[in-house]
Amino acid sequence: MTEHRSVASAAGATTSREIVGAPCWASLLTHDLTAAESFYSAVFGWTFRPASLGEDFRVALHEGKPVAGIGALASALRVPAAWTPYFAVEDADETAARIRERSATVAVGPLRFPVGRGALAADRDGAVFGIWEGQLISDWHSWRADAPVWLRLRSPDAFESAIFYGQVLDWACERPGCCEVGYEDDEVVLRQQGKVLARLGSGGVGGAPDPADLPRWDVYFTVTDPDATVDAALRHGGSVVRHGDREKSTTTLCDSQGSMFTVTAR
Repeated sequence: MTEHRSVASAAGATTSREIVGAPCWASLLTHDLTAAESFYSAVFGWTFRPASLGEDFRVALHEGKPVAGIGALASALRVPAAWTPYFAVEDADETAARIRERSATVAVGPLRFPVGRGALAADRDGAVFGIWEGQLISDWHSWRADAPVWLRLRSPDAFESAIFYGQVLDWACERPGCCEVGYEDDEVVLRQQGKVLARLGSGGVGGAPDPADLPRWDVYFTVTDPDATVDAALRHGGSVVRHGDREKSTTTLCDSQGSMFTVTAR
């Protein structure tokens, strides 16, 4: 979610206030931190270092650059092991109140951490997401430019979802640094300064027997060789959930503890 630096880089955003509403991190809550580190190290070549959020958190690095976070808190928070995107907010309490006012759920928090405050929520269709108020990785713009992670919401109604998230996260509010909302290829597209940050598409089905069909935020990781990544996942206890776009070699997987994520060509 965050990585503390005493001196912020001049080019990078340092707080959630500067990029309000934008996806700012992706984090895995898992039951077994050691097993998760072993799996993702083998599949993506990630290394890990301690995070400033506490001893139960790690920052995953690829070629020395931050990619995502992993925390061993799923059992303590009584939530399923899962990958979750976090969105930057100016005030976690105010955003949590907006979520509740719109008949959605704040499941955990806002909780205080050494460098900020966060909460886990679910929209009205059950898609889980996080909010974060506070310090970001100091090189956030570099993280976004490298695009190690991008997001797609699978929703029963992409337009209704866009209205919900727009109201909750201040999308298209015309404030400096806010996100722009557009439409292309039958999807709502979230951009910031022209850069695509996320897509919202219809297709999630509430109550679907297959978890892959439920409304959810799908976390994508870009890789240079998707086929090799899938093979590595299978060798280390993962499983294939669904093959997607063949042209982009997109595959949805489960890790060794059942958390879904998607790999796609860089």
